[in-house]
Amino acid sequence: MCESWILRQVWISLCVCGLLCLPACQRTTTSPPVIRADDSESGAGGAKTPDQSPRDASDDFFDNGVIPQLKIELKESQAKKLREDARRYVKCKLIETLADGETTYTDVAIKLKGAAGSFREFDDRPAFTLNMHKHEKDQTFHAMEKFHLNNSVQDESYLSEWLCSDIARDAKVPATRVTHARVWMNDRDLGLYVLKEGFDRPFLKRHFTDASGNFYDGGFVQDIDVDLEKDSGNGPDDHSDLRTLQAACLELDPKKRWPAIEERLDVDAFVSFMALELMTCHWDGYTPSKNNYRIYFAPPSGKARFLPHGMDQMFGDPGTPILEYFEPMVVNAVMHNPEWRKRYRERVSELLPLFEPQRLHDKLDTLLARLQPVVAAMGEEFVNAHADRVRELKERIAAREPNLREQLQNGDPTPLEFEGDKPIELADWFPAQETDDTKVEEVEIDGQKRYSIQVGDSGQCVASWRRKVLLAKGRYRLESRMRTESVEPREDEQGTGAGLRISGGKHDNKLAGDSDWQTISHEFEVLEDVRDVIVVAELRATRGRLWLEPISRLVRLAPE
Repeated sequence: MCESWILRQVWISLCVCGLLCLPACQRTTTSPPVIRADDSESGAGGAKTPDQSPRDASDDFFDNGVIPQLKIELKESQAKKLREDARRYVKCKLIETLADGETTYTDVAIKLKGAAGSFREFDDRPAFTLNMHKHEKDQTFHAMEKFHLNNSVQDESYLSEWLCSDIARDAKVPATRVTHARVWMNDRDLGLYVLKEGFDRPFLKRHFTDASGNFYDGGFVQDIDVDLEKDSGNGPDDHSDLRTLQAACLELDPKKRWPAIEERLDVDAFVSFMALELMTCHWDGYTPSKNNYRIYFAPPSGKARFLPHGMDQMFGDPGTPILEYFEPMVVNAVMHNPEWRKRYRERVSELLPLFEPQRLHDKLDTLLARLQPVVAAMGEEFVNAHADRVRELKERIAAREPNLREQLQNGDPTPLEFEGDKPIELADWFPAQETDDTKVEEVEIDGQKRYSIQVGDSGQCVASWRRKVLLAKGRYRLESRMRTESVEPREDEQGTGAGLRISGGKHDNKLAGDSDWQTISHEFEVLEDVRDVIVVAELRATRGRLWLEPISRLVRLAPE
């Protein structure tokens, strides 16, 4: 046996700290700090804590930490269907082996899952969704109607989803429970998987007093302004609940916006949701990226509750910011309300004890004790790689908590400071485009940098160069130098041809056809005390090209 193998085994032994020899009932972790329960989290807003729900077989399954062996038996005709349409359910047989015996489930619905980074084809190492309830109404898997087997290709520690789900529940944010499984597809050993409960009816009943509300899947990089997939609920099918929340967030008058949002959103619960996502560095969640989330409109209030999802790439950057103004619609609206922003900072401070490094390391060591026999059975190469990934995760966790404290101490970002009517130059714009074949690039001509947007072969172009800027209350004028080549404008509700605007607004200026370099300006007003504004230089056209100088000027106008 090689020396590196011995060292790895010693390392694993140190990680588990002797926990393997203890019976499950004697294994302990650091008790979670007492976290304040908002009214919304204690029943007034339609929510309840899991300890208010009667225990069922799922509690025993997750609490005992047993790692089952799962064999999926799929006929070739069904496998062919998955190869042709991965998102379509087919029938399979599921055989579960535990220490006390074997259980066979028949007529289980199965499909492949995963987004751009995690999806794998059927003959690779795919992730699965298994629906026990679809064909057999009384069939469940440890009281679950639906569960997922995640391939964890973006988390080789296999620990992130489990840890952050646990932190979420300690923070009183409803989250799906997680364990692990060793998985076979017919006779093909697929290895270690993360087993995660689904957002099914038992989950909703576990966390909310009434499970009949509309429940939406956020989809892939989508905000609430699209028709999100409705997974369940007795509410309206016209997305009117989402549209009402959207309209509240987009209301221009802050005095009308705040009460309108409060009517449709459980604000205290959302503040906790944002704090959890940013503190765990969930860069791919709703708060920073409008991705990986679910929304439940909880009766009787009908207020929206956001739930975290896809927590397999957490604690990636220990310096992830927590006090910036982010773009997703609901986050942007809530974080611009001074009172709610204060609540958010207070919530981050309250949750800090949950991120104490030794506390989280102890949690991981407990899980490693359960995983060790399975990991060891995967072979030396897997053991080596897994040990490295665990060590790296622990290092990032250790660095996160002091960074959170530092960010809180440094305080909120401050808006730009103007000297009278002297303009401020805005450089370093970033590209954005809605049409794939549009060419958005930075080029150098005669030693000078230029931004360019050129319509592609589709003849449809909606693209822009953008710049975020934090501004205080007041009136402003944005000035940019542009020219156009053979631009045939496309007209829609946000503008026509080439022009300037701010995100969420419309450009009332217009360049089209062939035009020489000229200064285009756009005036706008910030009504809040502080607002993060995205200024936009865009092209909406069916043909042609826009040229833009890379430095624009922003002027604060004198009060009228």
